[in-house]
Parts: sequence; C-alpha cells; structure tokens
Amino acid sequence: MRFYTILFLLSIKAAFAQYNPDFTDYKTEAERKWADSVYTSLSFEERVGQLFMVAAYSNKDAAHEQEVENLVKDYKVGGLIFFQGGPVRQAKLTNRYQAAAKTPLFIGIDGEWGLSMRLDSTYRYPWNMTLGAVQDMRLIEKMGEQMGMQSRRMGIHFNFAPVLDINVNPENPIIGNRSFGEDKENVTERALALMKGLQSQGVYATGKHFPGHGDTASDSHYSLPYLPFTEERLRNLEFYPYKKLFNEGLASIMVAHLNVPSIEATENYPTSLSYNVITNIVKNEMGYDGLIFTDALNMKGASNYMQPGEIDLEAFLAGNDVLLFAENVPLAIEKFKEAYANRVLSEQRLAYSVKKILAYKYRAGLNKYKAIDLKHLYSDLNDYAYDDLNYQLYENAVTVFKNEDNILPVRSLVNEKIAYIKMGDADNDDFVEKLQAYADITILEEESLPLYKEKLKDVTKVIIGFHKADGAWKNHNFKQEELNWIQAIAKERPVILAAFVKPYALMQIKDFGNIKSVVLAYQNNTIAETVAAEVIFGAVGAKGKLPVSINSMYKVNTGIDTETVNRLGFTTPGNAGMDAARLTQIDLVAQKAIDGNMTPGLQVLVARNGKVVYQKSYGYHTYDKDTKVSNADTYDVASLTKILSTLPHVMQLYDKGKIKMDTKLGDMLAEFKNTDKKDIILKDMLLHQARLQPWMPFYVATLDSTNHPSQKYYRDTYSAEFPNQVAEMLYLRKDYPDTIVQRIADSKLLTEKKYRYSDFTFILLKTYLERLNKKSLAVLSDEAFYKPLGAAHTTYNPLRKWDMSLIPPTEVDNYFRYQTIQGYVHDMGAAMEDGVGGHAGLFSNSLDVAKIMQMYLNGGEYGGHRFFSQETFDTFNTCYGCDEGNRRGLGLDKPQIENPGPTCDCVSKSSFGHTGFTGTMAWADPVNGVVYVFLSNRTYPEAKENKLSKENIREDIQKIIQDAVIK
Repeated sequence: MRFYTILFLLSIKAAFAQYNPDFTDYKTEAERKWADSVYTSLSFEERVGQLFMVAAYSNKDAAHEQEVENLVKDYKVGGLIFFQGGPVRQAKLTNRYQAAAKTPLFIGIDGEWGLSMRLDSTYRYPWNMTLGAVQDMRLIEKMGEQMGMQSRRMGIHFNFAPVLDINVNPENPIIGNRSFGEDKENVTERALALMKGLQSQGVYATGKHFPGHGDTASDSHYSLPYLPFTEERLRNLEFYPYKKLFNEGLASIMVAHLNVPSIEATENYPTSLSYNVITNIVKNEMGYDGLIFTDALNMKGASNYMQPGEIDLEAFLAGNDVLLFAENVPLAIEKFKEAYANRVLSEQRLAYSVKKILAYKYRAGLNKYKAIDLKHLYSDLNDYAYDDLNYQLYENAVTVFKNEDNILPVRSLVNEKIAYIKMGDADNDDFVEKLQAYADITILEEESLPLYKEKLKDVTKVIIGFHKADGAWKNHNFKQEELNWIQAIAKERPVILAAFVKPYALMQIKDFGNIKSVVLAYQNNTIAETVAAEVIFGAVGAKGKLPVSINSMYKVNTGIDTETVNRLGFTTPGNAGMDAARLTQIDLVAQKAIDGNMTPGLQVLVARNGKVVYQKSYGYHTYDKDTKVSNADTYDVASLTKILSTLPHVMQLYDKGKIKMDTKLGDMLAEFKNTDKKDIILKDMLLHQARLQPWMPFYVATLDSTNHPSQKYYRDTYSAEFPNQVAEMLYLRKDYPDTIVQRIADSKLLTEKKYRYSDFTFILLKTYLERLNKKSLAVLSDEAFYKPLGAAHTTYNPLRKWDMSLIPPTEVDNYFRYQTIQGYVHDMGAAMEDGVGGHAGLFSNSLDVAKIMQMYLNGGEYGGHRFFSQETFDTFNTCYGCDEGNRRGLGLDKPQIENPGPTCDCVSKSSFGHTGFTGTMAWADPVNGVVYVFLSNRTYPEAKENKLSKENIREDIQKIIQDAVIK
C-alpha cells in the first residue's frame, strides 16, 4: 500500500466520524426504502461497483462495446460517461447496457455547450465564453432547460456542466472558452442560470473544476497544474461561485487534479485525492452534501502519481462519491476489498456514498427505468425551438466595444462605397451573403497590401472580417501580416473589424486607435455571422459585454449598445411568432410546381415583423437543370415593376403636394391635351377604371411581312439613331417610345367606366416621371429608392451590371425577337422602351423585393429613411371601389372580392401587393406583419399556358404562410 494511503490511517477515526453510520439525507420515505433495499441486495463487490462511472464511446468497435458490457454485467459498475459518437448509436448502446445492469446505470456526458460537444448530429449552443457576453440570464437558463430536455431524451442523468472556473489567465490551455469569463460575479450568475435550467428538467448539473482551473498554465490532462495562490485568494475568488451554487441546490461537483500547496500540504499531491480539500473544505467547511465526482482518473494530472486501483481507493477515501473514468475497475475492486479487510475502509464510509448514489438514482427516476425510445430521436434533439433560442443568444452576445464617431450602425447607404476584406482561414460565406443583403459590397481578394490600397482609394468604409475555425480549442491567433495589414488599411480608410474568434485573440492588437469600430461575434458560424452583419447595418443593436479584458484598453464588462435603424433582419420563424414546421410545407408546393413543369425554378421569401424567417430557392434556371437557382439570382419581376418602381415615385409626388388625385392626364402629358383622355384623373388611372385599353401589342406594327423585326425600325448594332436595346443584337429606333405614347393617346376608350386592368397607366406614368425629372426611370428609382434601401440587386437592364449566369431566362421568343430572352425584359412593350418600363422591366431577387414591401408595411419608412408619410401610404392602400366590384387600391392590388383573385382568400382586407406575368408575386399584410415574395420564370420556355396560376401555386404557399402565423 502506498505512502499516501497510509496517511489516512492516522486520521481514520476522524474520517469515520465525519460520516453518519448510514446515509440519512433522503427526500422521501419511498426513496429511503428503495435505496436501502437495493443496497441490501448488493454484495460488497457490487456496492463498490456502484462507485465507478466508466468511459463509453458510441464510435468505437464491437470489442469496446463488449468490454463496457462486461464491466456492467460482471462488475456492476454504477454508471457510464459517454464520449464521442452519435445520438442514435449512443441511445442503442445505453439501452443495451441498461438491460445488462442489475442496478440501473447513471449516464453522464460532458455537454458544456450541448450534446454536440461529444455527439454528432446534435444541437450546438454557444460556448460559455460567448454566453459570458450575454446580459439576460433568462436566456441562459432557457438554454439550460433545453440542454436538460435533450439530455433526458438521451437517457442522460448528469451533464457535467456548468464550468465554474474563473478564467483569469488568458493563456489557460484547457479552460479558455469553456469559462464564462474572468469576473467571478459574471461567472456565478451565468453558471447559476445554466444550473437552474438543467436541473429544472430533472437532469443533474455538475459544477467543475473544484477548487478552480481558471488560472492554470498547464493542462491537467497531461500534467499536474500548479496553483501558487493563498488560501485567502482561493476562498475569495475560485470558491466564490461554488458557495453561491451550493446554496441554490447544485446537485454535484467535480474535483480537479490540481497542485495547490495552500490547501494541500503534501507535495505535488492532486486536489482530487486530498482529504483536506474534499472532506474538510468542501463537506465540512462549505457544508456541501451533494454528489462529488473526481475528474477523469485517467488524466495525467492524477494518474502520473498513482497506479490504477490505488488511485481509485485514494480518491474515495478523500471523500469523493463517484470515481470517474477508472482505468481498471477489477483491480480497483480488489484494492477496496484489501482496504476493507485492513480496516482502512469502513462499511459506514462505503454505505454513505453508495446509498447517496442510489438516492440520486431514485430521484432521477431509475427506480422505474424505461428504455430510450429511438423513434423521432434525431428530430427531437434538433427541434426548431433550439434555433429560436440560439438566435436570441447571439443577438444578445455580439459585442461592440469600440464605436468611434458612431460609425455603427451604418445608416445612410446613398453615398457609401463599402468594401469587404477577409482575413483568417475559415469560411466566411454566410457573413458575405448577409453583408450583401444590406448593401452593394465590393469583395476584395488581393495578395499584397499595395494592391489593397489601390483598390480602396474610392472606398468610404472597409469591413474586415477575421474568421477562424469555430472550435473551442482551435488556434484563433492573427498572423503578423494580418495585424500589419489591418493597421495599414485603418490608417487610410475607416475600418470596421468584425472578429469571429475568441476574445483573447484580439489581445494581439496592441493599438486599436486607428480602427473605427470592433464587432466581436465570438464564433464563426451561420448565426454569429448573420447577427454581426445585422449589427453593422442596424437590423439589430449590439447588447453584449466583454466577458474578459482585452489588454488594458477594454476591461471586462465593456460593451456599447448600438442603435437599430429598422432594416429587415433575420431570425427563425419561432422568434417571429410563426410555426417553423408548417413553413416546411412550402417545400412540397414548390417541388410540385417544378415537378409539374409549371416553372423550372423559383424563390420564396417570408418575413414577419421586420424579420426574414424563410428564404429559399428551388429548382434550376431551365429544365435542362444546368444552373441551380440561388437566393442571389435576379428574376424579371414583370408587373411587380409597377409597385416596386413607378408607384413609389407617384406616392412621393403626392406626399409633397406636387400631384393630386384629381390631376388630369391632359395636364401631365402634352400628347393627351386634345384627346378624349385629357380629363382622365390620376385616381381613376391608378384604380384601373379610366376606360383605358388593357394592352396593346406595340411590337406587331414593327414587324415586316415575315413577322420579323423590320429594318425600318431595328438595327443589329447600337447607334445614336437606334439606341434602344430590345434584345441581343436588336436595337430600336430612338423615336419609337414616343410613338408608343402617341398610340395610347390615339387608342379608343372603353365604353364603360369600370374596373379593367391596364398597363397603359404605368406606361404613361413612367413617361410623366421622366419628363418631370429629366432622368430615366431607372436612374430615378435607383437614386430615390434602391440605394437608400440597400436594394443593390434591383435594377433595369441587369446585363449592364451582372453576368447572365445570375439571371434565369424568361422565354424562348419565336414571335418577335427570335432568341432566348435572358437578361432582357420579357414584356415586349417595356423592351421597346430600352428595357425601362413603368409597367415592367425591373429585375430583382426576393430579398430586395421584400425590402420595398417592408417599406410599404412600415408606412413609407425603412432603414431610418422616410420616403413618404404613413398618411400617403394609407391613402394609396384604400380600396375605393370595393362596393362596386373594383378590388384595387391606388396602384396596389388588393384581395379579391370574389374568387378568382390574386391571393389565397386568407389575408386581411388591408393587405396589398401585386402579381406578375412571369410568375411573380409580392404581398404584404399589415394585420399580421407578413411579407411574402414569390419569384419564378414560369414563362420559360414558352408563356402560353399558365399552369402556375391554374394550380394556385402562389396562393397555396400564401395559405401555408398565413396558417403558420401563431395566433
């Protein structure tokens, strides 16, 4: 027997005196009866077996599985701690091992940020360091609840969390991100919240690593860390969270392998084996009576000092109840038998811990053990509600600790030219995508600093994203070159540094003086990158506080709350009051449309209460399946042009009193002064009851006898006389747009004043706007709306900005242009106006359309910019002729009065929007705050049969959306 064990003989009477003859801390009489009866049924060896929690893996071979089962069957171990593997595999093994156990097993796991710390295909929450920035403890408690639910679903009784280590040493090699931070109050608050959440679900929390692993310079997995601190320092700092959590009912603690001379006099003696630490301090002085676990006994911090078997006995005699990760259980049981025979181990000491373990098993429901139900296990462990909370956690964690000149949020976008530079070696796709969702961002990828400087000459702001692999123990350090480049760029241009790394990485930046703002997102994943972009552009405000100090410049708890500027943000359906499961039904309808050749591809977006909750793309650009549709692709939105381009200009003029509802067409356009249309008023035009013809095939008059474009009107190259590009290598005579206006002026009026949808209104309004402002409608809309909105993917004539590969084709034209129409407007009349029509011609993607619809929903305001008044919008969104069968507002479409109509007949009467010939729809409902956008190219390869409309695809999706709103 080793010297360390002999030491116990000197104090064995005192040790025994600390334990009651029997465990008496039962909660109920039923618990006592069950524990006592089980204890009585066990042999000495089986009682000792209850003390061991051995390691199990679900990613190892059959030999390992059999080895674990043998320990359960032959040595009656009390529990298993699972490590790497997968949830279904682990659940099956748990059922197998539990079936082999005489006494039901405790199942434990290290799941500090969720089961994903050990298991694939399970939910991953933020690291504790990230949670250290969160100020709302209710969120952390809810996270604990969800972790508890997931653990319980997996048949797990102990989650070895929360970490109570106060990480005051930035160089700590093993704790770091596992800690909530460097401030004892902050650590305690968050650990307590997590503990409450876990234990509210019947899962035991385990505070670790006593007496405190936060100020160590070595890793106890490989050596014995040395803590040279006074007992006073330990009691004031490291013990602090334990005292608080003990008083709040912490179920268990884990004792670390540390060398702390101030509380254990024996040289190089691990605290996990120290009678003074565990019995005298934890139990007697601190009054803790919960379960006490050793840290894993295979760790070199302990195993280097004692052999298997001996170390287990030593740990138990010190006062531990559960011996974790024992390396040799059969040998350990023999050592216990030897100690019992030599009166080093008493029956009372054994009974105390074993009966305590059995009492905890009873409280965990193991007196009525049930096998894990494998049905729906994966979906249960990855419920939509978990994403809801994760978004909230990151929205509360992302920290801005410098914001010079209030550069954040970026407000006006009109004169901004923003560039993005990536640093670090990890993925940044989500961040770039979300940045480009807010503004026209130039992505720079250069190989030298001089090249960067050259490209940045005209840039107004530079966003530098520092991306490192999202691993708690990964190296997040900057390269020296990156540090040099950041400083050099920041000296010349305003820099916003967005860091997707642990906060300690920023300690390498010795001078933040030239950096205008720092956004610390802590982790490099989809949600963190999304929220960081939202903070930069004001869709959400930063709320986090630093959990640790960044050098001497930015102390712990530093954090600037930034403002919001009412731009569309991103979140989960649940956070916006929608049922995520119901929204997945959109997939089925979208696939039905594609499978039925109603459209080769499409985009769908749903936003509620200013948050995008659903944005997906389906199918391909064509039925050849050559190019998949992406969210960034731009579609010909057809008649949506009316409300996305022309109408808001009319609203602005009305808002400023420059135009009235009784303004006459003859006063707006000279061509109509002496016609039968001169007295048509604006209101009737917008309500589609001005007796105008619905449509006219203007192109037909420009065809020759073979029905091809006539040389009288067209050329195959651009010139001053033929400037209007209709399609590839097809240019129309410069005067023909005026001819279109004149042909409308010469057209016959309908005999009866009633609702009859007509493109003429918006063709004429475009002409009016351009003459009034002496600018093209394309320029007007870009300047007045798209730039301020950050709608950088909305434009006329997209081929003048983007590659054709980003634009799905709309038709194979065999009647006018005789080519595939891709990147040129499908509508023939708009094409003849150089692609810029008031009624058609606009290209956009679902997100940009949603921005404009959200602006309407906001009553004319978006991103801190007021475009027109709420009163003006209300005027235009009124259905003036509903009693007479005209469902239209002023330029806005409204729900049908009688079927058929543009909506699912499930939206409110105050809702509004428009549909387009190419298979598009944009709709907003003020009652429930929903924006719905559907874009497709259903006209490809030919537009004749509108199966998309006949099958009510857009309406069926709208019905799903409305049904998904949680009442």
